[in-house]
Amino acid sequence: MSGHSKWSTIKREKGAKDAKRGAVFTKIGNQIAIAARSGIDPVMNSALAMAIEKAKQANMPAANIQRAIDRVADKNAAVLEEVTYEGMGPGGIGIIIETATDNKNRTFPDVRTALTKNGGRIADAGSVMFQFSRKGVMTVPAGGEDTLLTVLDAGAEDVVEEGDSLVVYTDQKDLAKVRAALVEAGLDVQNAELQYVPNSAVPVEDPEQAQKVMKLLDALDDLDDVTNVHTNADITADVE
Repeated sequence: MSGHSKWSTIKREKGAKDAKRGAVFTKIGNQIAIAARSGIDPVMNSALAMAIEKAKQANMPAANIQRAIDRVADKNAAVLEEVTYEGMGPGGIGIIIETATDNKNRTFPDVRTALTKNGGRIADAGSVMFQFSRKGVMTVPAGGEDTLLTVLDAGAEDVVEEGDSLVVYTDQKDLAKVRAALVEAGLDVQNAELQYVPNSAVPVEDPEQAQKVMKLLDALDDLDDVTNVHTNADITADVE
């Protein structure tokens, strides 16, 4: 497992500190609305439960969460669609862009423009995706060998230490089950979601190129319709 790159760490911090809460809440609300199409009871719908938990961690008001769920029954609400795009960035890095949109004719040009203005391009379907695996990913505070054993006993496929946290990887079908086991064990589980995890990393060691890559990834992540950005870039150079 190639693990998280500096982009993943920065993205988590960016989400936690982002002053543009309206945009953050819109993105999470769209994820809740899409998850709720499989059932509005979070007890029976693990994807919805995790989306709601993500909203709570972002301090999204309960009223906003409920409105997102209620979109399922609102016949006047715009129908959201999950659309995934593939792109290439500076140095040949691969990028997967997940979106939730009610208008692909708006979203696709926005994604394409963000790529082309920052040294990237849209890639053909399937030309990037094969370099990634769909995995459950979450973080828990690092706590020594006992915590590591608890995580592995819960059914995790792999664990990577990253600063003061453990990044936990699961089979995509086991994400909800492993998360529930970790919560029951008393661990503080954060950022539990499905992600595209690179099978191998593309090193980005040059500071100038790293800056270009980060600028591109930020531009994509800042788009209102984009819910997640994944890359196989392993950014090891220092970037501001």
